[in-house]
Amino acid sequence: MLYAVTLTYIRPAEEIDAHLGTHRDWLLQHIASGHILVAGPLEPRVGGLVLLRCGSRAELDHVLALDSFHIHGLVDREVLAFEPALRAAAFPADWAPGSKAP
Repeated sequence: MLYAVTLTYIRPAEEIDAHLGTHRDWLLQHIASGHILVAGPLEPRVGGLVLLRCGSRAELDHVLALDSFHIHGLVDREVLAFEPALRAAAFPADWAPGSKAP
């Protein structure tokens, strides 16, 4: 299952910036584990978006709970789960098993 997670900042920029390093460490750790596929800040700077691949919602919740932004109450999260049906040929097939490329 793929999950699109939006993070919306709920604390001042100074507090966000103070935890940016540990948030990046979390991102890199879970990119290496294969859970996070892509991530980046939103424009304007109101938060970020993370695309993850997890076997279950419980696994996703565990990964998200380890983020310093969550631990320190810096963001609200919205989670959208989806099972891809179609994908661009350039999109990795193993990221969206069962989807079809035109």
